[in-house]
Amino acid sequence: MAYVDEDGSSGSGDDVNMLDGQKRQAGVSASGGRKRGRKATGDAIVDAMMQIAAASKMRANAIMKNEDRFSISKCINVLDEMQDTPISGDDIDLELDEMELVAAAAGYYYYSSLTKPQSSRCLSPRRCEFMTEVLNGHDGFCREMLRMDRHVFLKLCGILRQRAMLRDTAGVMIEEQLAMFLNVIGHNERNRVIQERFQHSGETISRHFNNVLKAIKSLSREFLQPPQHTTSPEILNDARFYPYFKDCIGVIDGMQIPANVPAKDQSRFRNKKGSVTDSRVLRAVLDDPDQNFPQIPQGKYYLVDQGYLNTEGFIAPFQGVRYQPYEYRGVNQLPRNAKELFNHRHCFLRNTILRSFNVLKSRFPILKLAPQYSFQIQRDIVIAACVLHNFIRREERNDWLFSSIGGKLVDELSDPDELPDVQLLSSMQEQIAFSLRESVSASMFDDFLNKWDEW
Repeated sequence: MAYVDEDGSSGSGDDVNMLDGQKRQAGVSASGGRKRGRKATGDAIVDAMMQIAAASKMRANAIMKNEDRFSISKCINVLDEMQDTPISGDDIDLELDEMELVAAAAGYYYYSSLTKPQSSRCLSPRRCEFMTEVLNGHDGFCREMLRMDRHVFLKLCGILRQRAMLRDTAGVMIEEQLAMFLNVIGHNERNRVIQERFQHSGETISRHFNNVLKAIKSLSREFLQPPQHTTSPEILNDARFYPYFKDCIGVIDGMQIPANVPAKDQSRFRNKKGSVTDSRVLRAVLDDPDQNFPQIPQGKYYLVDQGYLNTEGFIAPFQGVRYQPYEYRGVNQLPRNAKELFNHRHCFLRNTILRSFNVLKSRFPILKLAPQYSFQIQRDIVIAACVLHNFIRREERNDWLFSSIGGKLVDELSDPDELPDVQLLSSMQEQIAFSLRESVSASMFDDFLNKWDEW
């Protein structure tokens, strides 16, 4: 099946066919040359007519009067208004103005006759039918295709349009551009499948994929914000966690995302098991001022798992003590000491981020496989997916994926080899974290023994 590259938008050369993971040099066919020749002729005619009309005194007066930009269509409107205006024989300038406007109008209509047949082909009935079905059809189908509720999708389109992050083109509206992007990352579809579904050329799809990716990534500063330095409602409103974790400001954990990495860089991402440890990633970020990791206020901390060091600002569970939810089921469900109770509640709070990871990967399955893009594009896809995740969370707290997946505890298999790397930390940092963890666990267990309300 042949597709007409009807989209009139322009993209940088680096963006072309990036969706296929490589650049392609398109051959110039004879028919393509004729089309470009006709378009170039039309452009030249319009430029000439614009220059003619630009000399018009009437055009200059109209600009000064209306303080509006000049266009050929405005010339035509002025010409229509002049038809009923009596012209005296002495007013030669006005007659010249009318002639100039007539010439501009003729050029405009000629140019339109060249471009209209081409633009009419871009309105594929099949393509319109697909987008109509998505936006006007059953809610479930819309969610499946766009990976979000309809009103959230339209809100995002409105933001991208209002802020001029994307623009409608002759053949592809912003809604369709975003829908193509979401179909790729939401179903891990290849370019050829999107061509068939949306009836666009591969180059058009690749260009819009990259344009949308850049636009979504540009929202990262707005939607990827550090947590507030206040106690979260999940802690504040639960006697199991408050006041013990009142100084917790968030949870940090690593998410494994397969990636295609150049051979020369692979050693930086691997340990003996094939992937870098969580503590190594965190330490690299903390040691690099360019990463702009937010400053942790004095006395506040993040919860981290056993793959991290227990140090100031990062509280890990007790090593060698049962931790995972499945280890607290059955006859041995009650904690036997302060360390087990601390680990159990620590795990429950940390599970929040694991549930978020579950929702993120379920919504955007492209994160489960290593797509054949450049490493920079792979990185940007992860950022864009997180931006969309947080945007959906803000706009629709009752999103179907958050409701069906986000409320379930996630069991992890304990890995005895998942230990933090030995780092050169000051004894003071370690002592602060050790004392805090001991104090919290002791207070928690004392209340558990004496009150035994809820554990």
